[in-house]
Amino acid sequence: MSVHQSSPGESPVLPPPLIVDSPCQVASLQQMLQGAKRVAVDTESNSLYAYRPRVCLIQISTDDADALIDPLQLDVKAELACLRDVFADPSVEKVFHAAEYDVMGLRRDFGFSFANLFDTMTAARILGWDQFGLGAILEQRFGITLNKRHQRANWGQRPLSPVLIRYAQMDTHYLLPLRDQLFAMLEAGGHLEEARELFDELCQVEWQEAEFDPQGFWRIGGVHSLEPEGIAVLRELYLYRDEQARQRDVPPFKIMTDQILLALAATKPRSMRQLAQVVGIGAVQVRRYGMGILEAVRRGLRAGPPAPAHHYSGYSNEQVVRRFEALHSWRKQRAAQRGVSSEVVMPRDALWELAQVAPRNWEQLQAIRSIGPWRLKTYGDEILRVLDSVDATQPEGK
Repeated sequence: MSVHQSSPGESPVLPPPLIVDSPCQVASLQQMLQGAKRVAVDTESNSLYAYRPRVCLIQISTDDADALIDPLQLDVKAELACLRDVFADPSVEKVFHAAEYDVMGLRRDFGFSFANLFDTMTAARILGWDQFGLGAILEQRFGITLNKRHQRANWGQRPLSPVLIRYAQMDTHYLLPLRDQLFAMLEAGGHLEEARELFDELCQVEWQEAEFDPQGFWRIGGVHSLEPEGIAVLRELYLYRDEQARQRDVPPFKIMTDQILLALAATKPRSMRQLAQVVGIGAVQVRRYGMGILEAVRRGLRAGPPAPAHHYSGYSNEQVVRRFEALHSWRKQRAAQRGVSSEVVMPRDALWELAQVAPRNWEQLQAIRSIGPWRLKTYGDEILRVLDSVDATQPEGK
């Protein structure tokens, strides 16, 4: 795909994308994908507008054409076997920017699997770029300006406006030439082996469904400024908000923000008049949820103060925590030496696994599944030294 280098402020002229929103367009998509050795991929979801998000648009670009696939109008699993096959085919490179969320969503909603992935954001981070958001990179590399406000659009609404269609097309149209630039830089810097390891890890990420935690109100900033009676009211309001969010299929913050919940818990309104005077709450919220809010306040006032939350990280063993903190400091220093972000050196979950398992030698270290061959080869000796130094100074009686 040839890239038009735009002047600042210039709007590039792109050929219209293939819109795949009915079975009759699937054949055109198959023809577009046939013989392609690489494709750029992106998705748009409705996470800001639904209680449980779903993929609402899939963007695909080859070196010759762009396509927008509408999964809200198609039975993706039944009608888009060509897409499933391309994603799983190790001979076809899939190019994403910030692949993790897209891969998780595509696996969750459609059961797709992935092989041979290239992530332009991960590549930029390995190279130590200060800015690795797609908008900043496209502006710097190609003179293209993306309107970032469209990221927050409701992609679950139909029909999509021409403005959103163009925005979605541009998200993948430039990824393949960007990939070529980044690949050359990775190769020149000797980073390809590291990059491939990180790309392979991204192929395996899966969506972790976050179940509603009825004790989650303890994590609201400012909860401990409330008296026990106010905390009891906050708990009931928190439960009521989630119930309404489920029923209306919207994120909880669309019902009421945490700040409004805190204000309600602090003032404990007993009437609609008092409720309307609470700072931050709007007239629409009073009209729509007023009776439910007042009932939640009454339940909270009748209930006893909730038991204090048990704050723990999931790793209560003190020695495990000490190992993690030492590894965390090592990772920060190593990242600073390389001029990259800490996650490039080692993901946080891997640090916790190392802290728990506490390998003593290379054989045990190789059994840590969250560390790939390149990281093992590059950082293995350093990791063992850090762990040895922590355990050598273990407090007496531990």
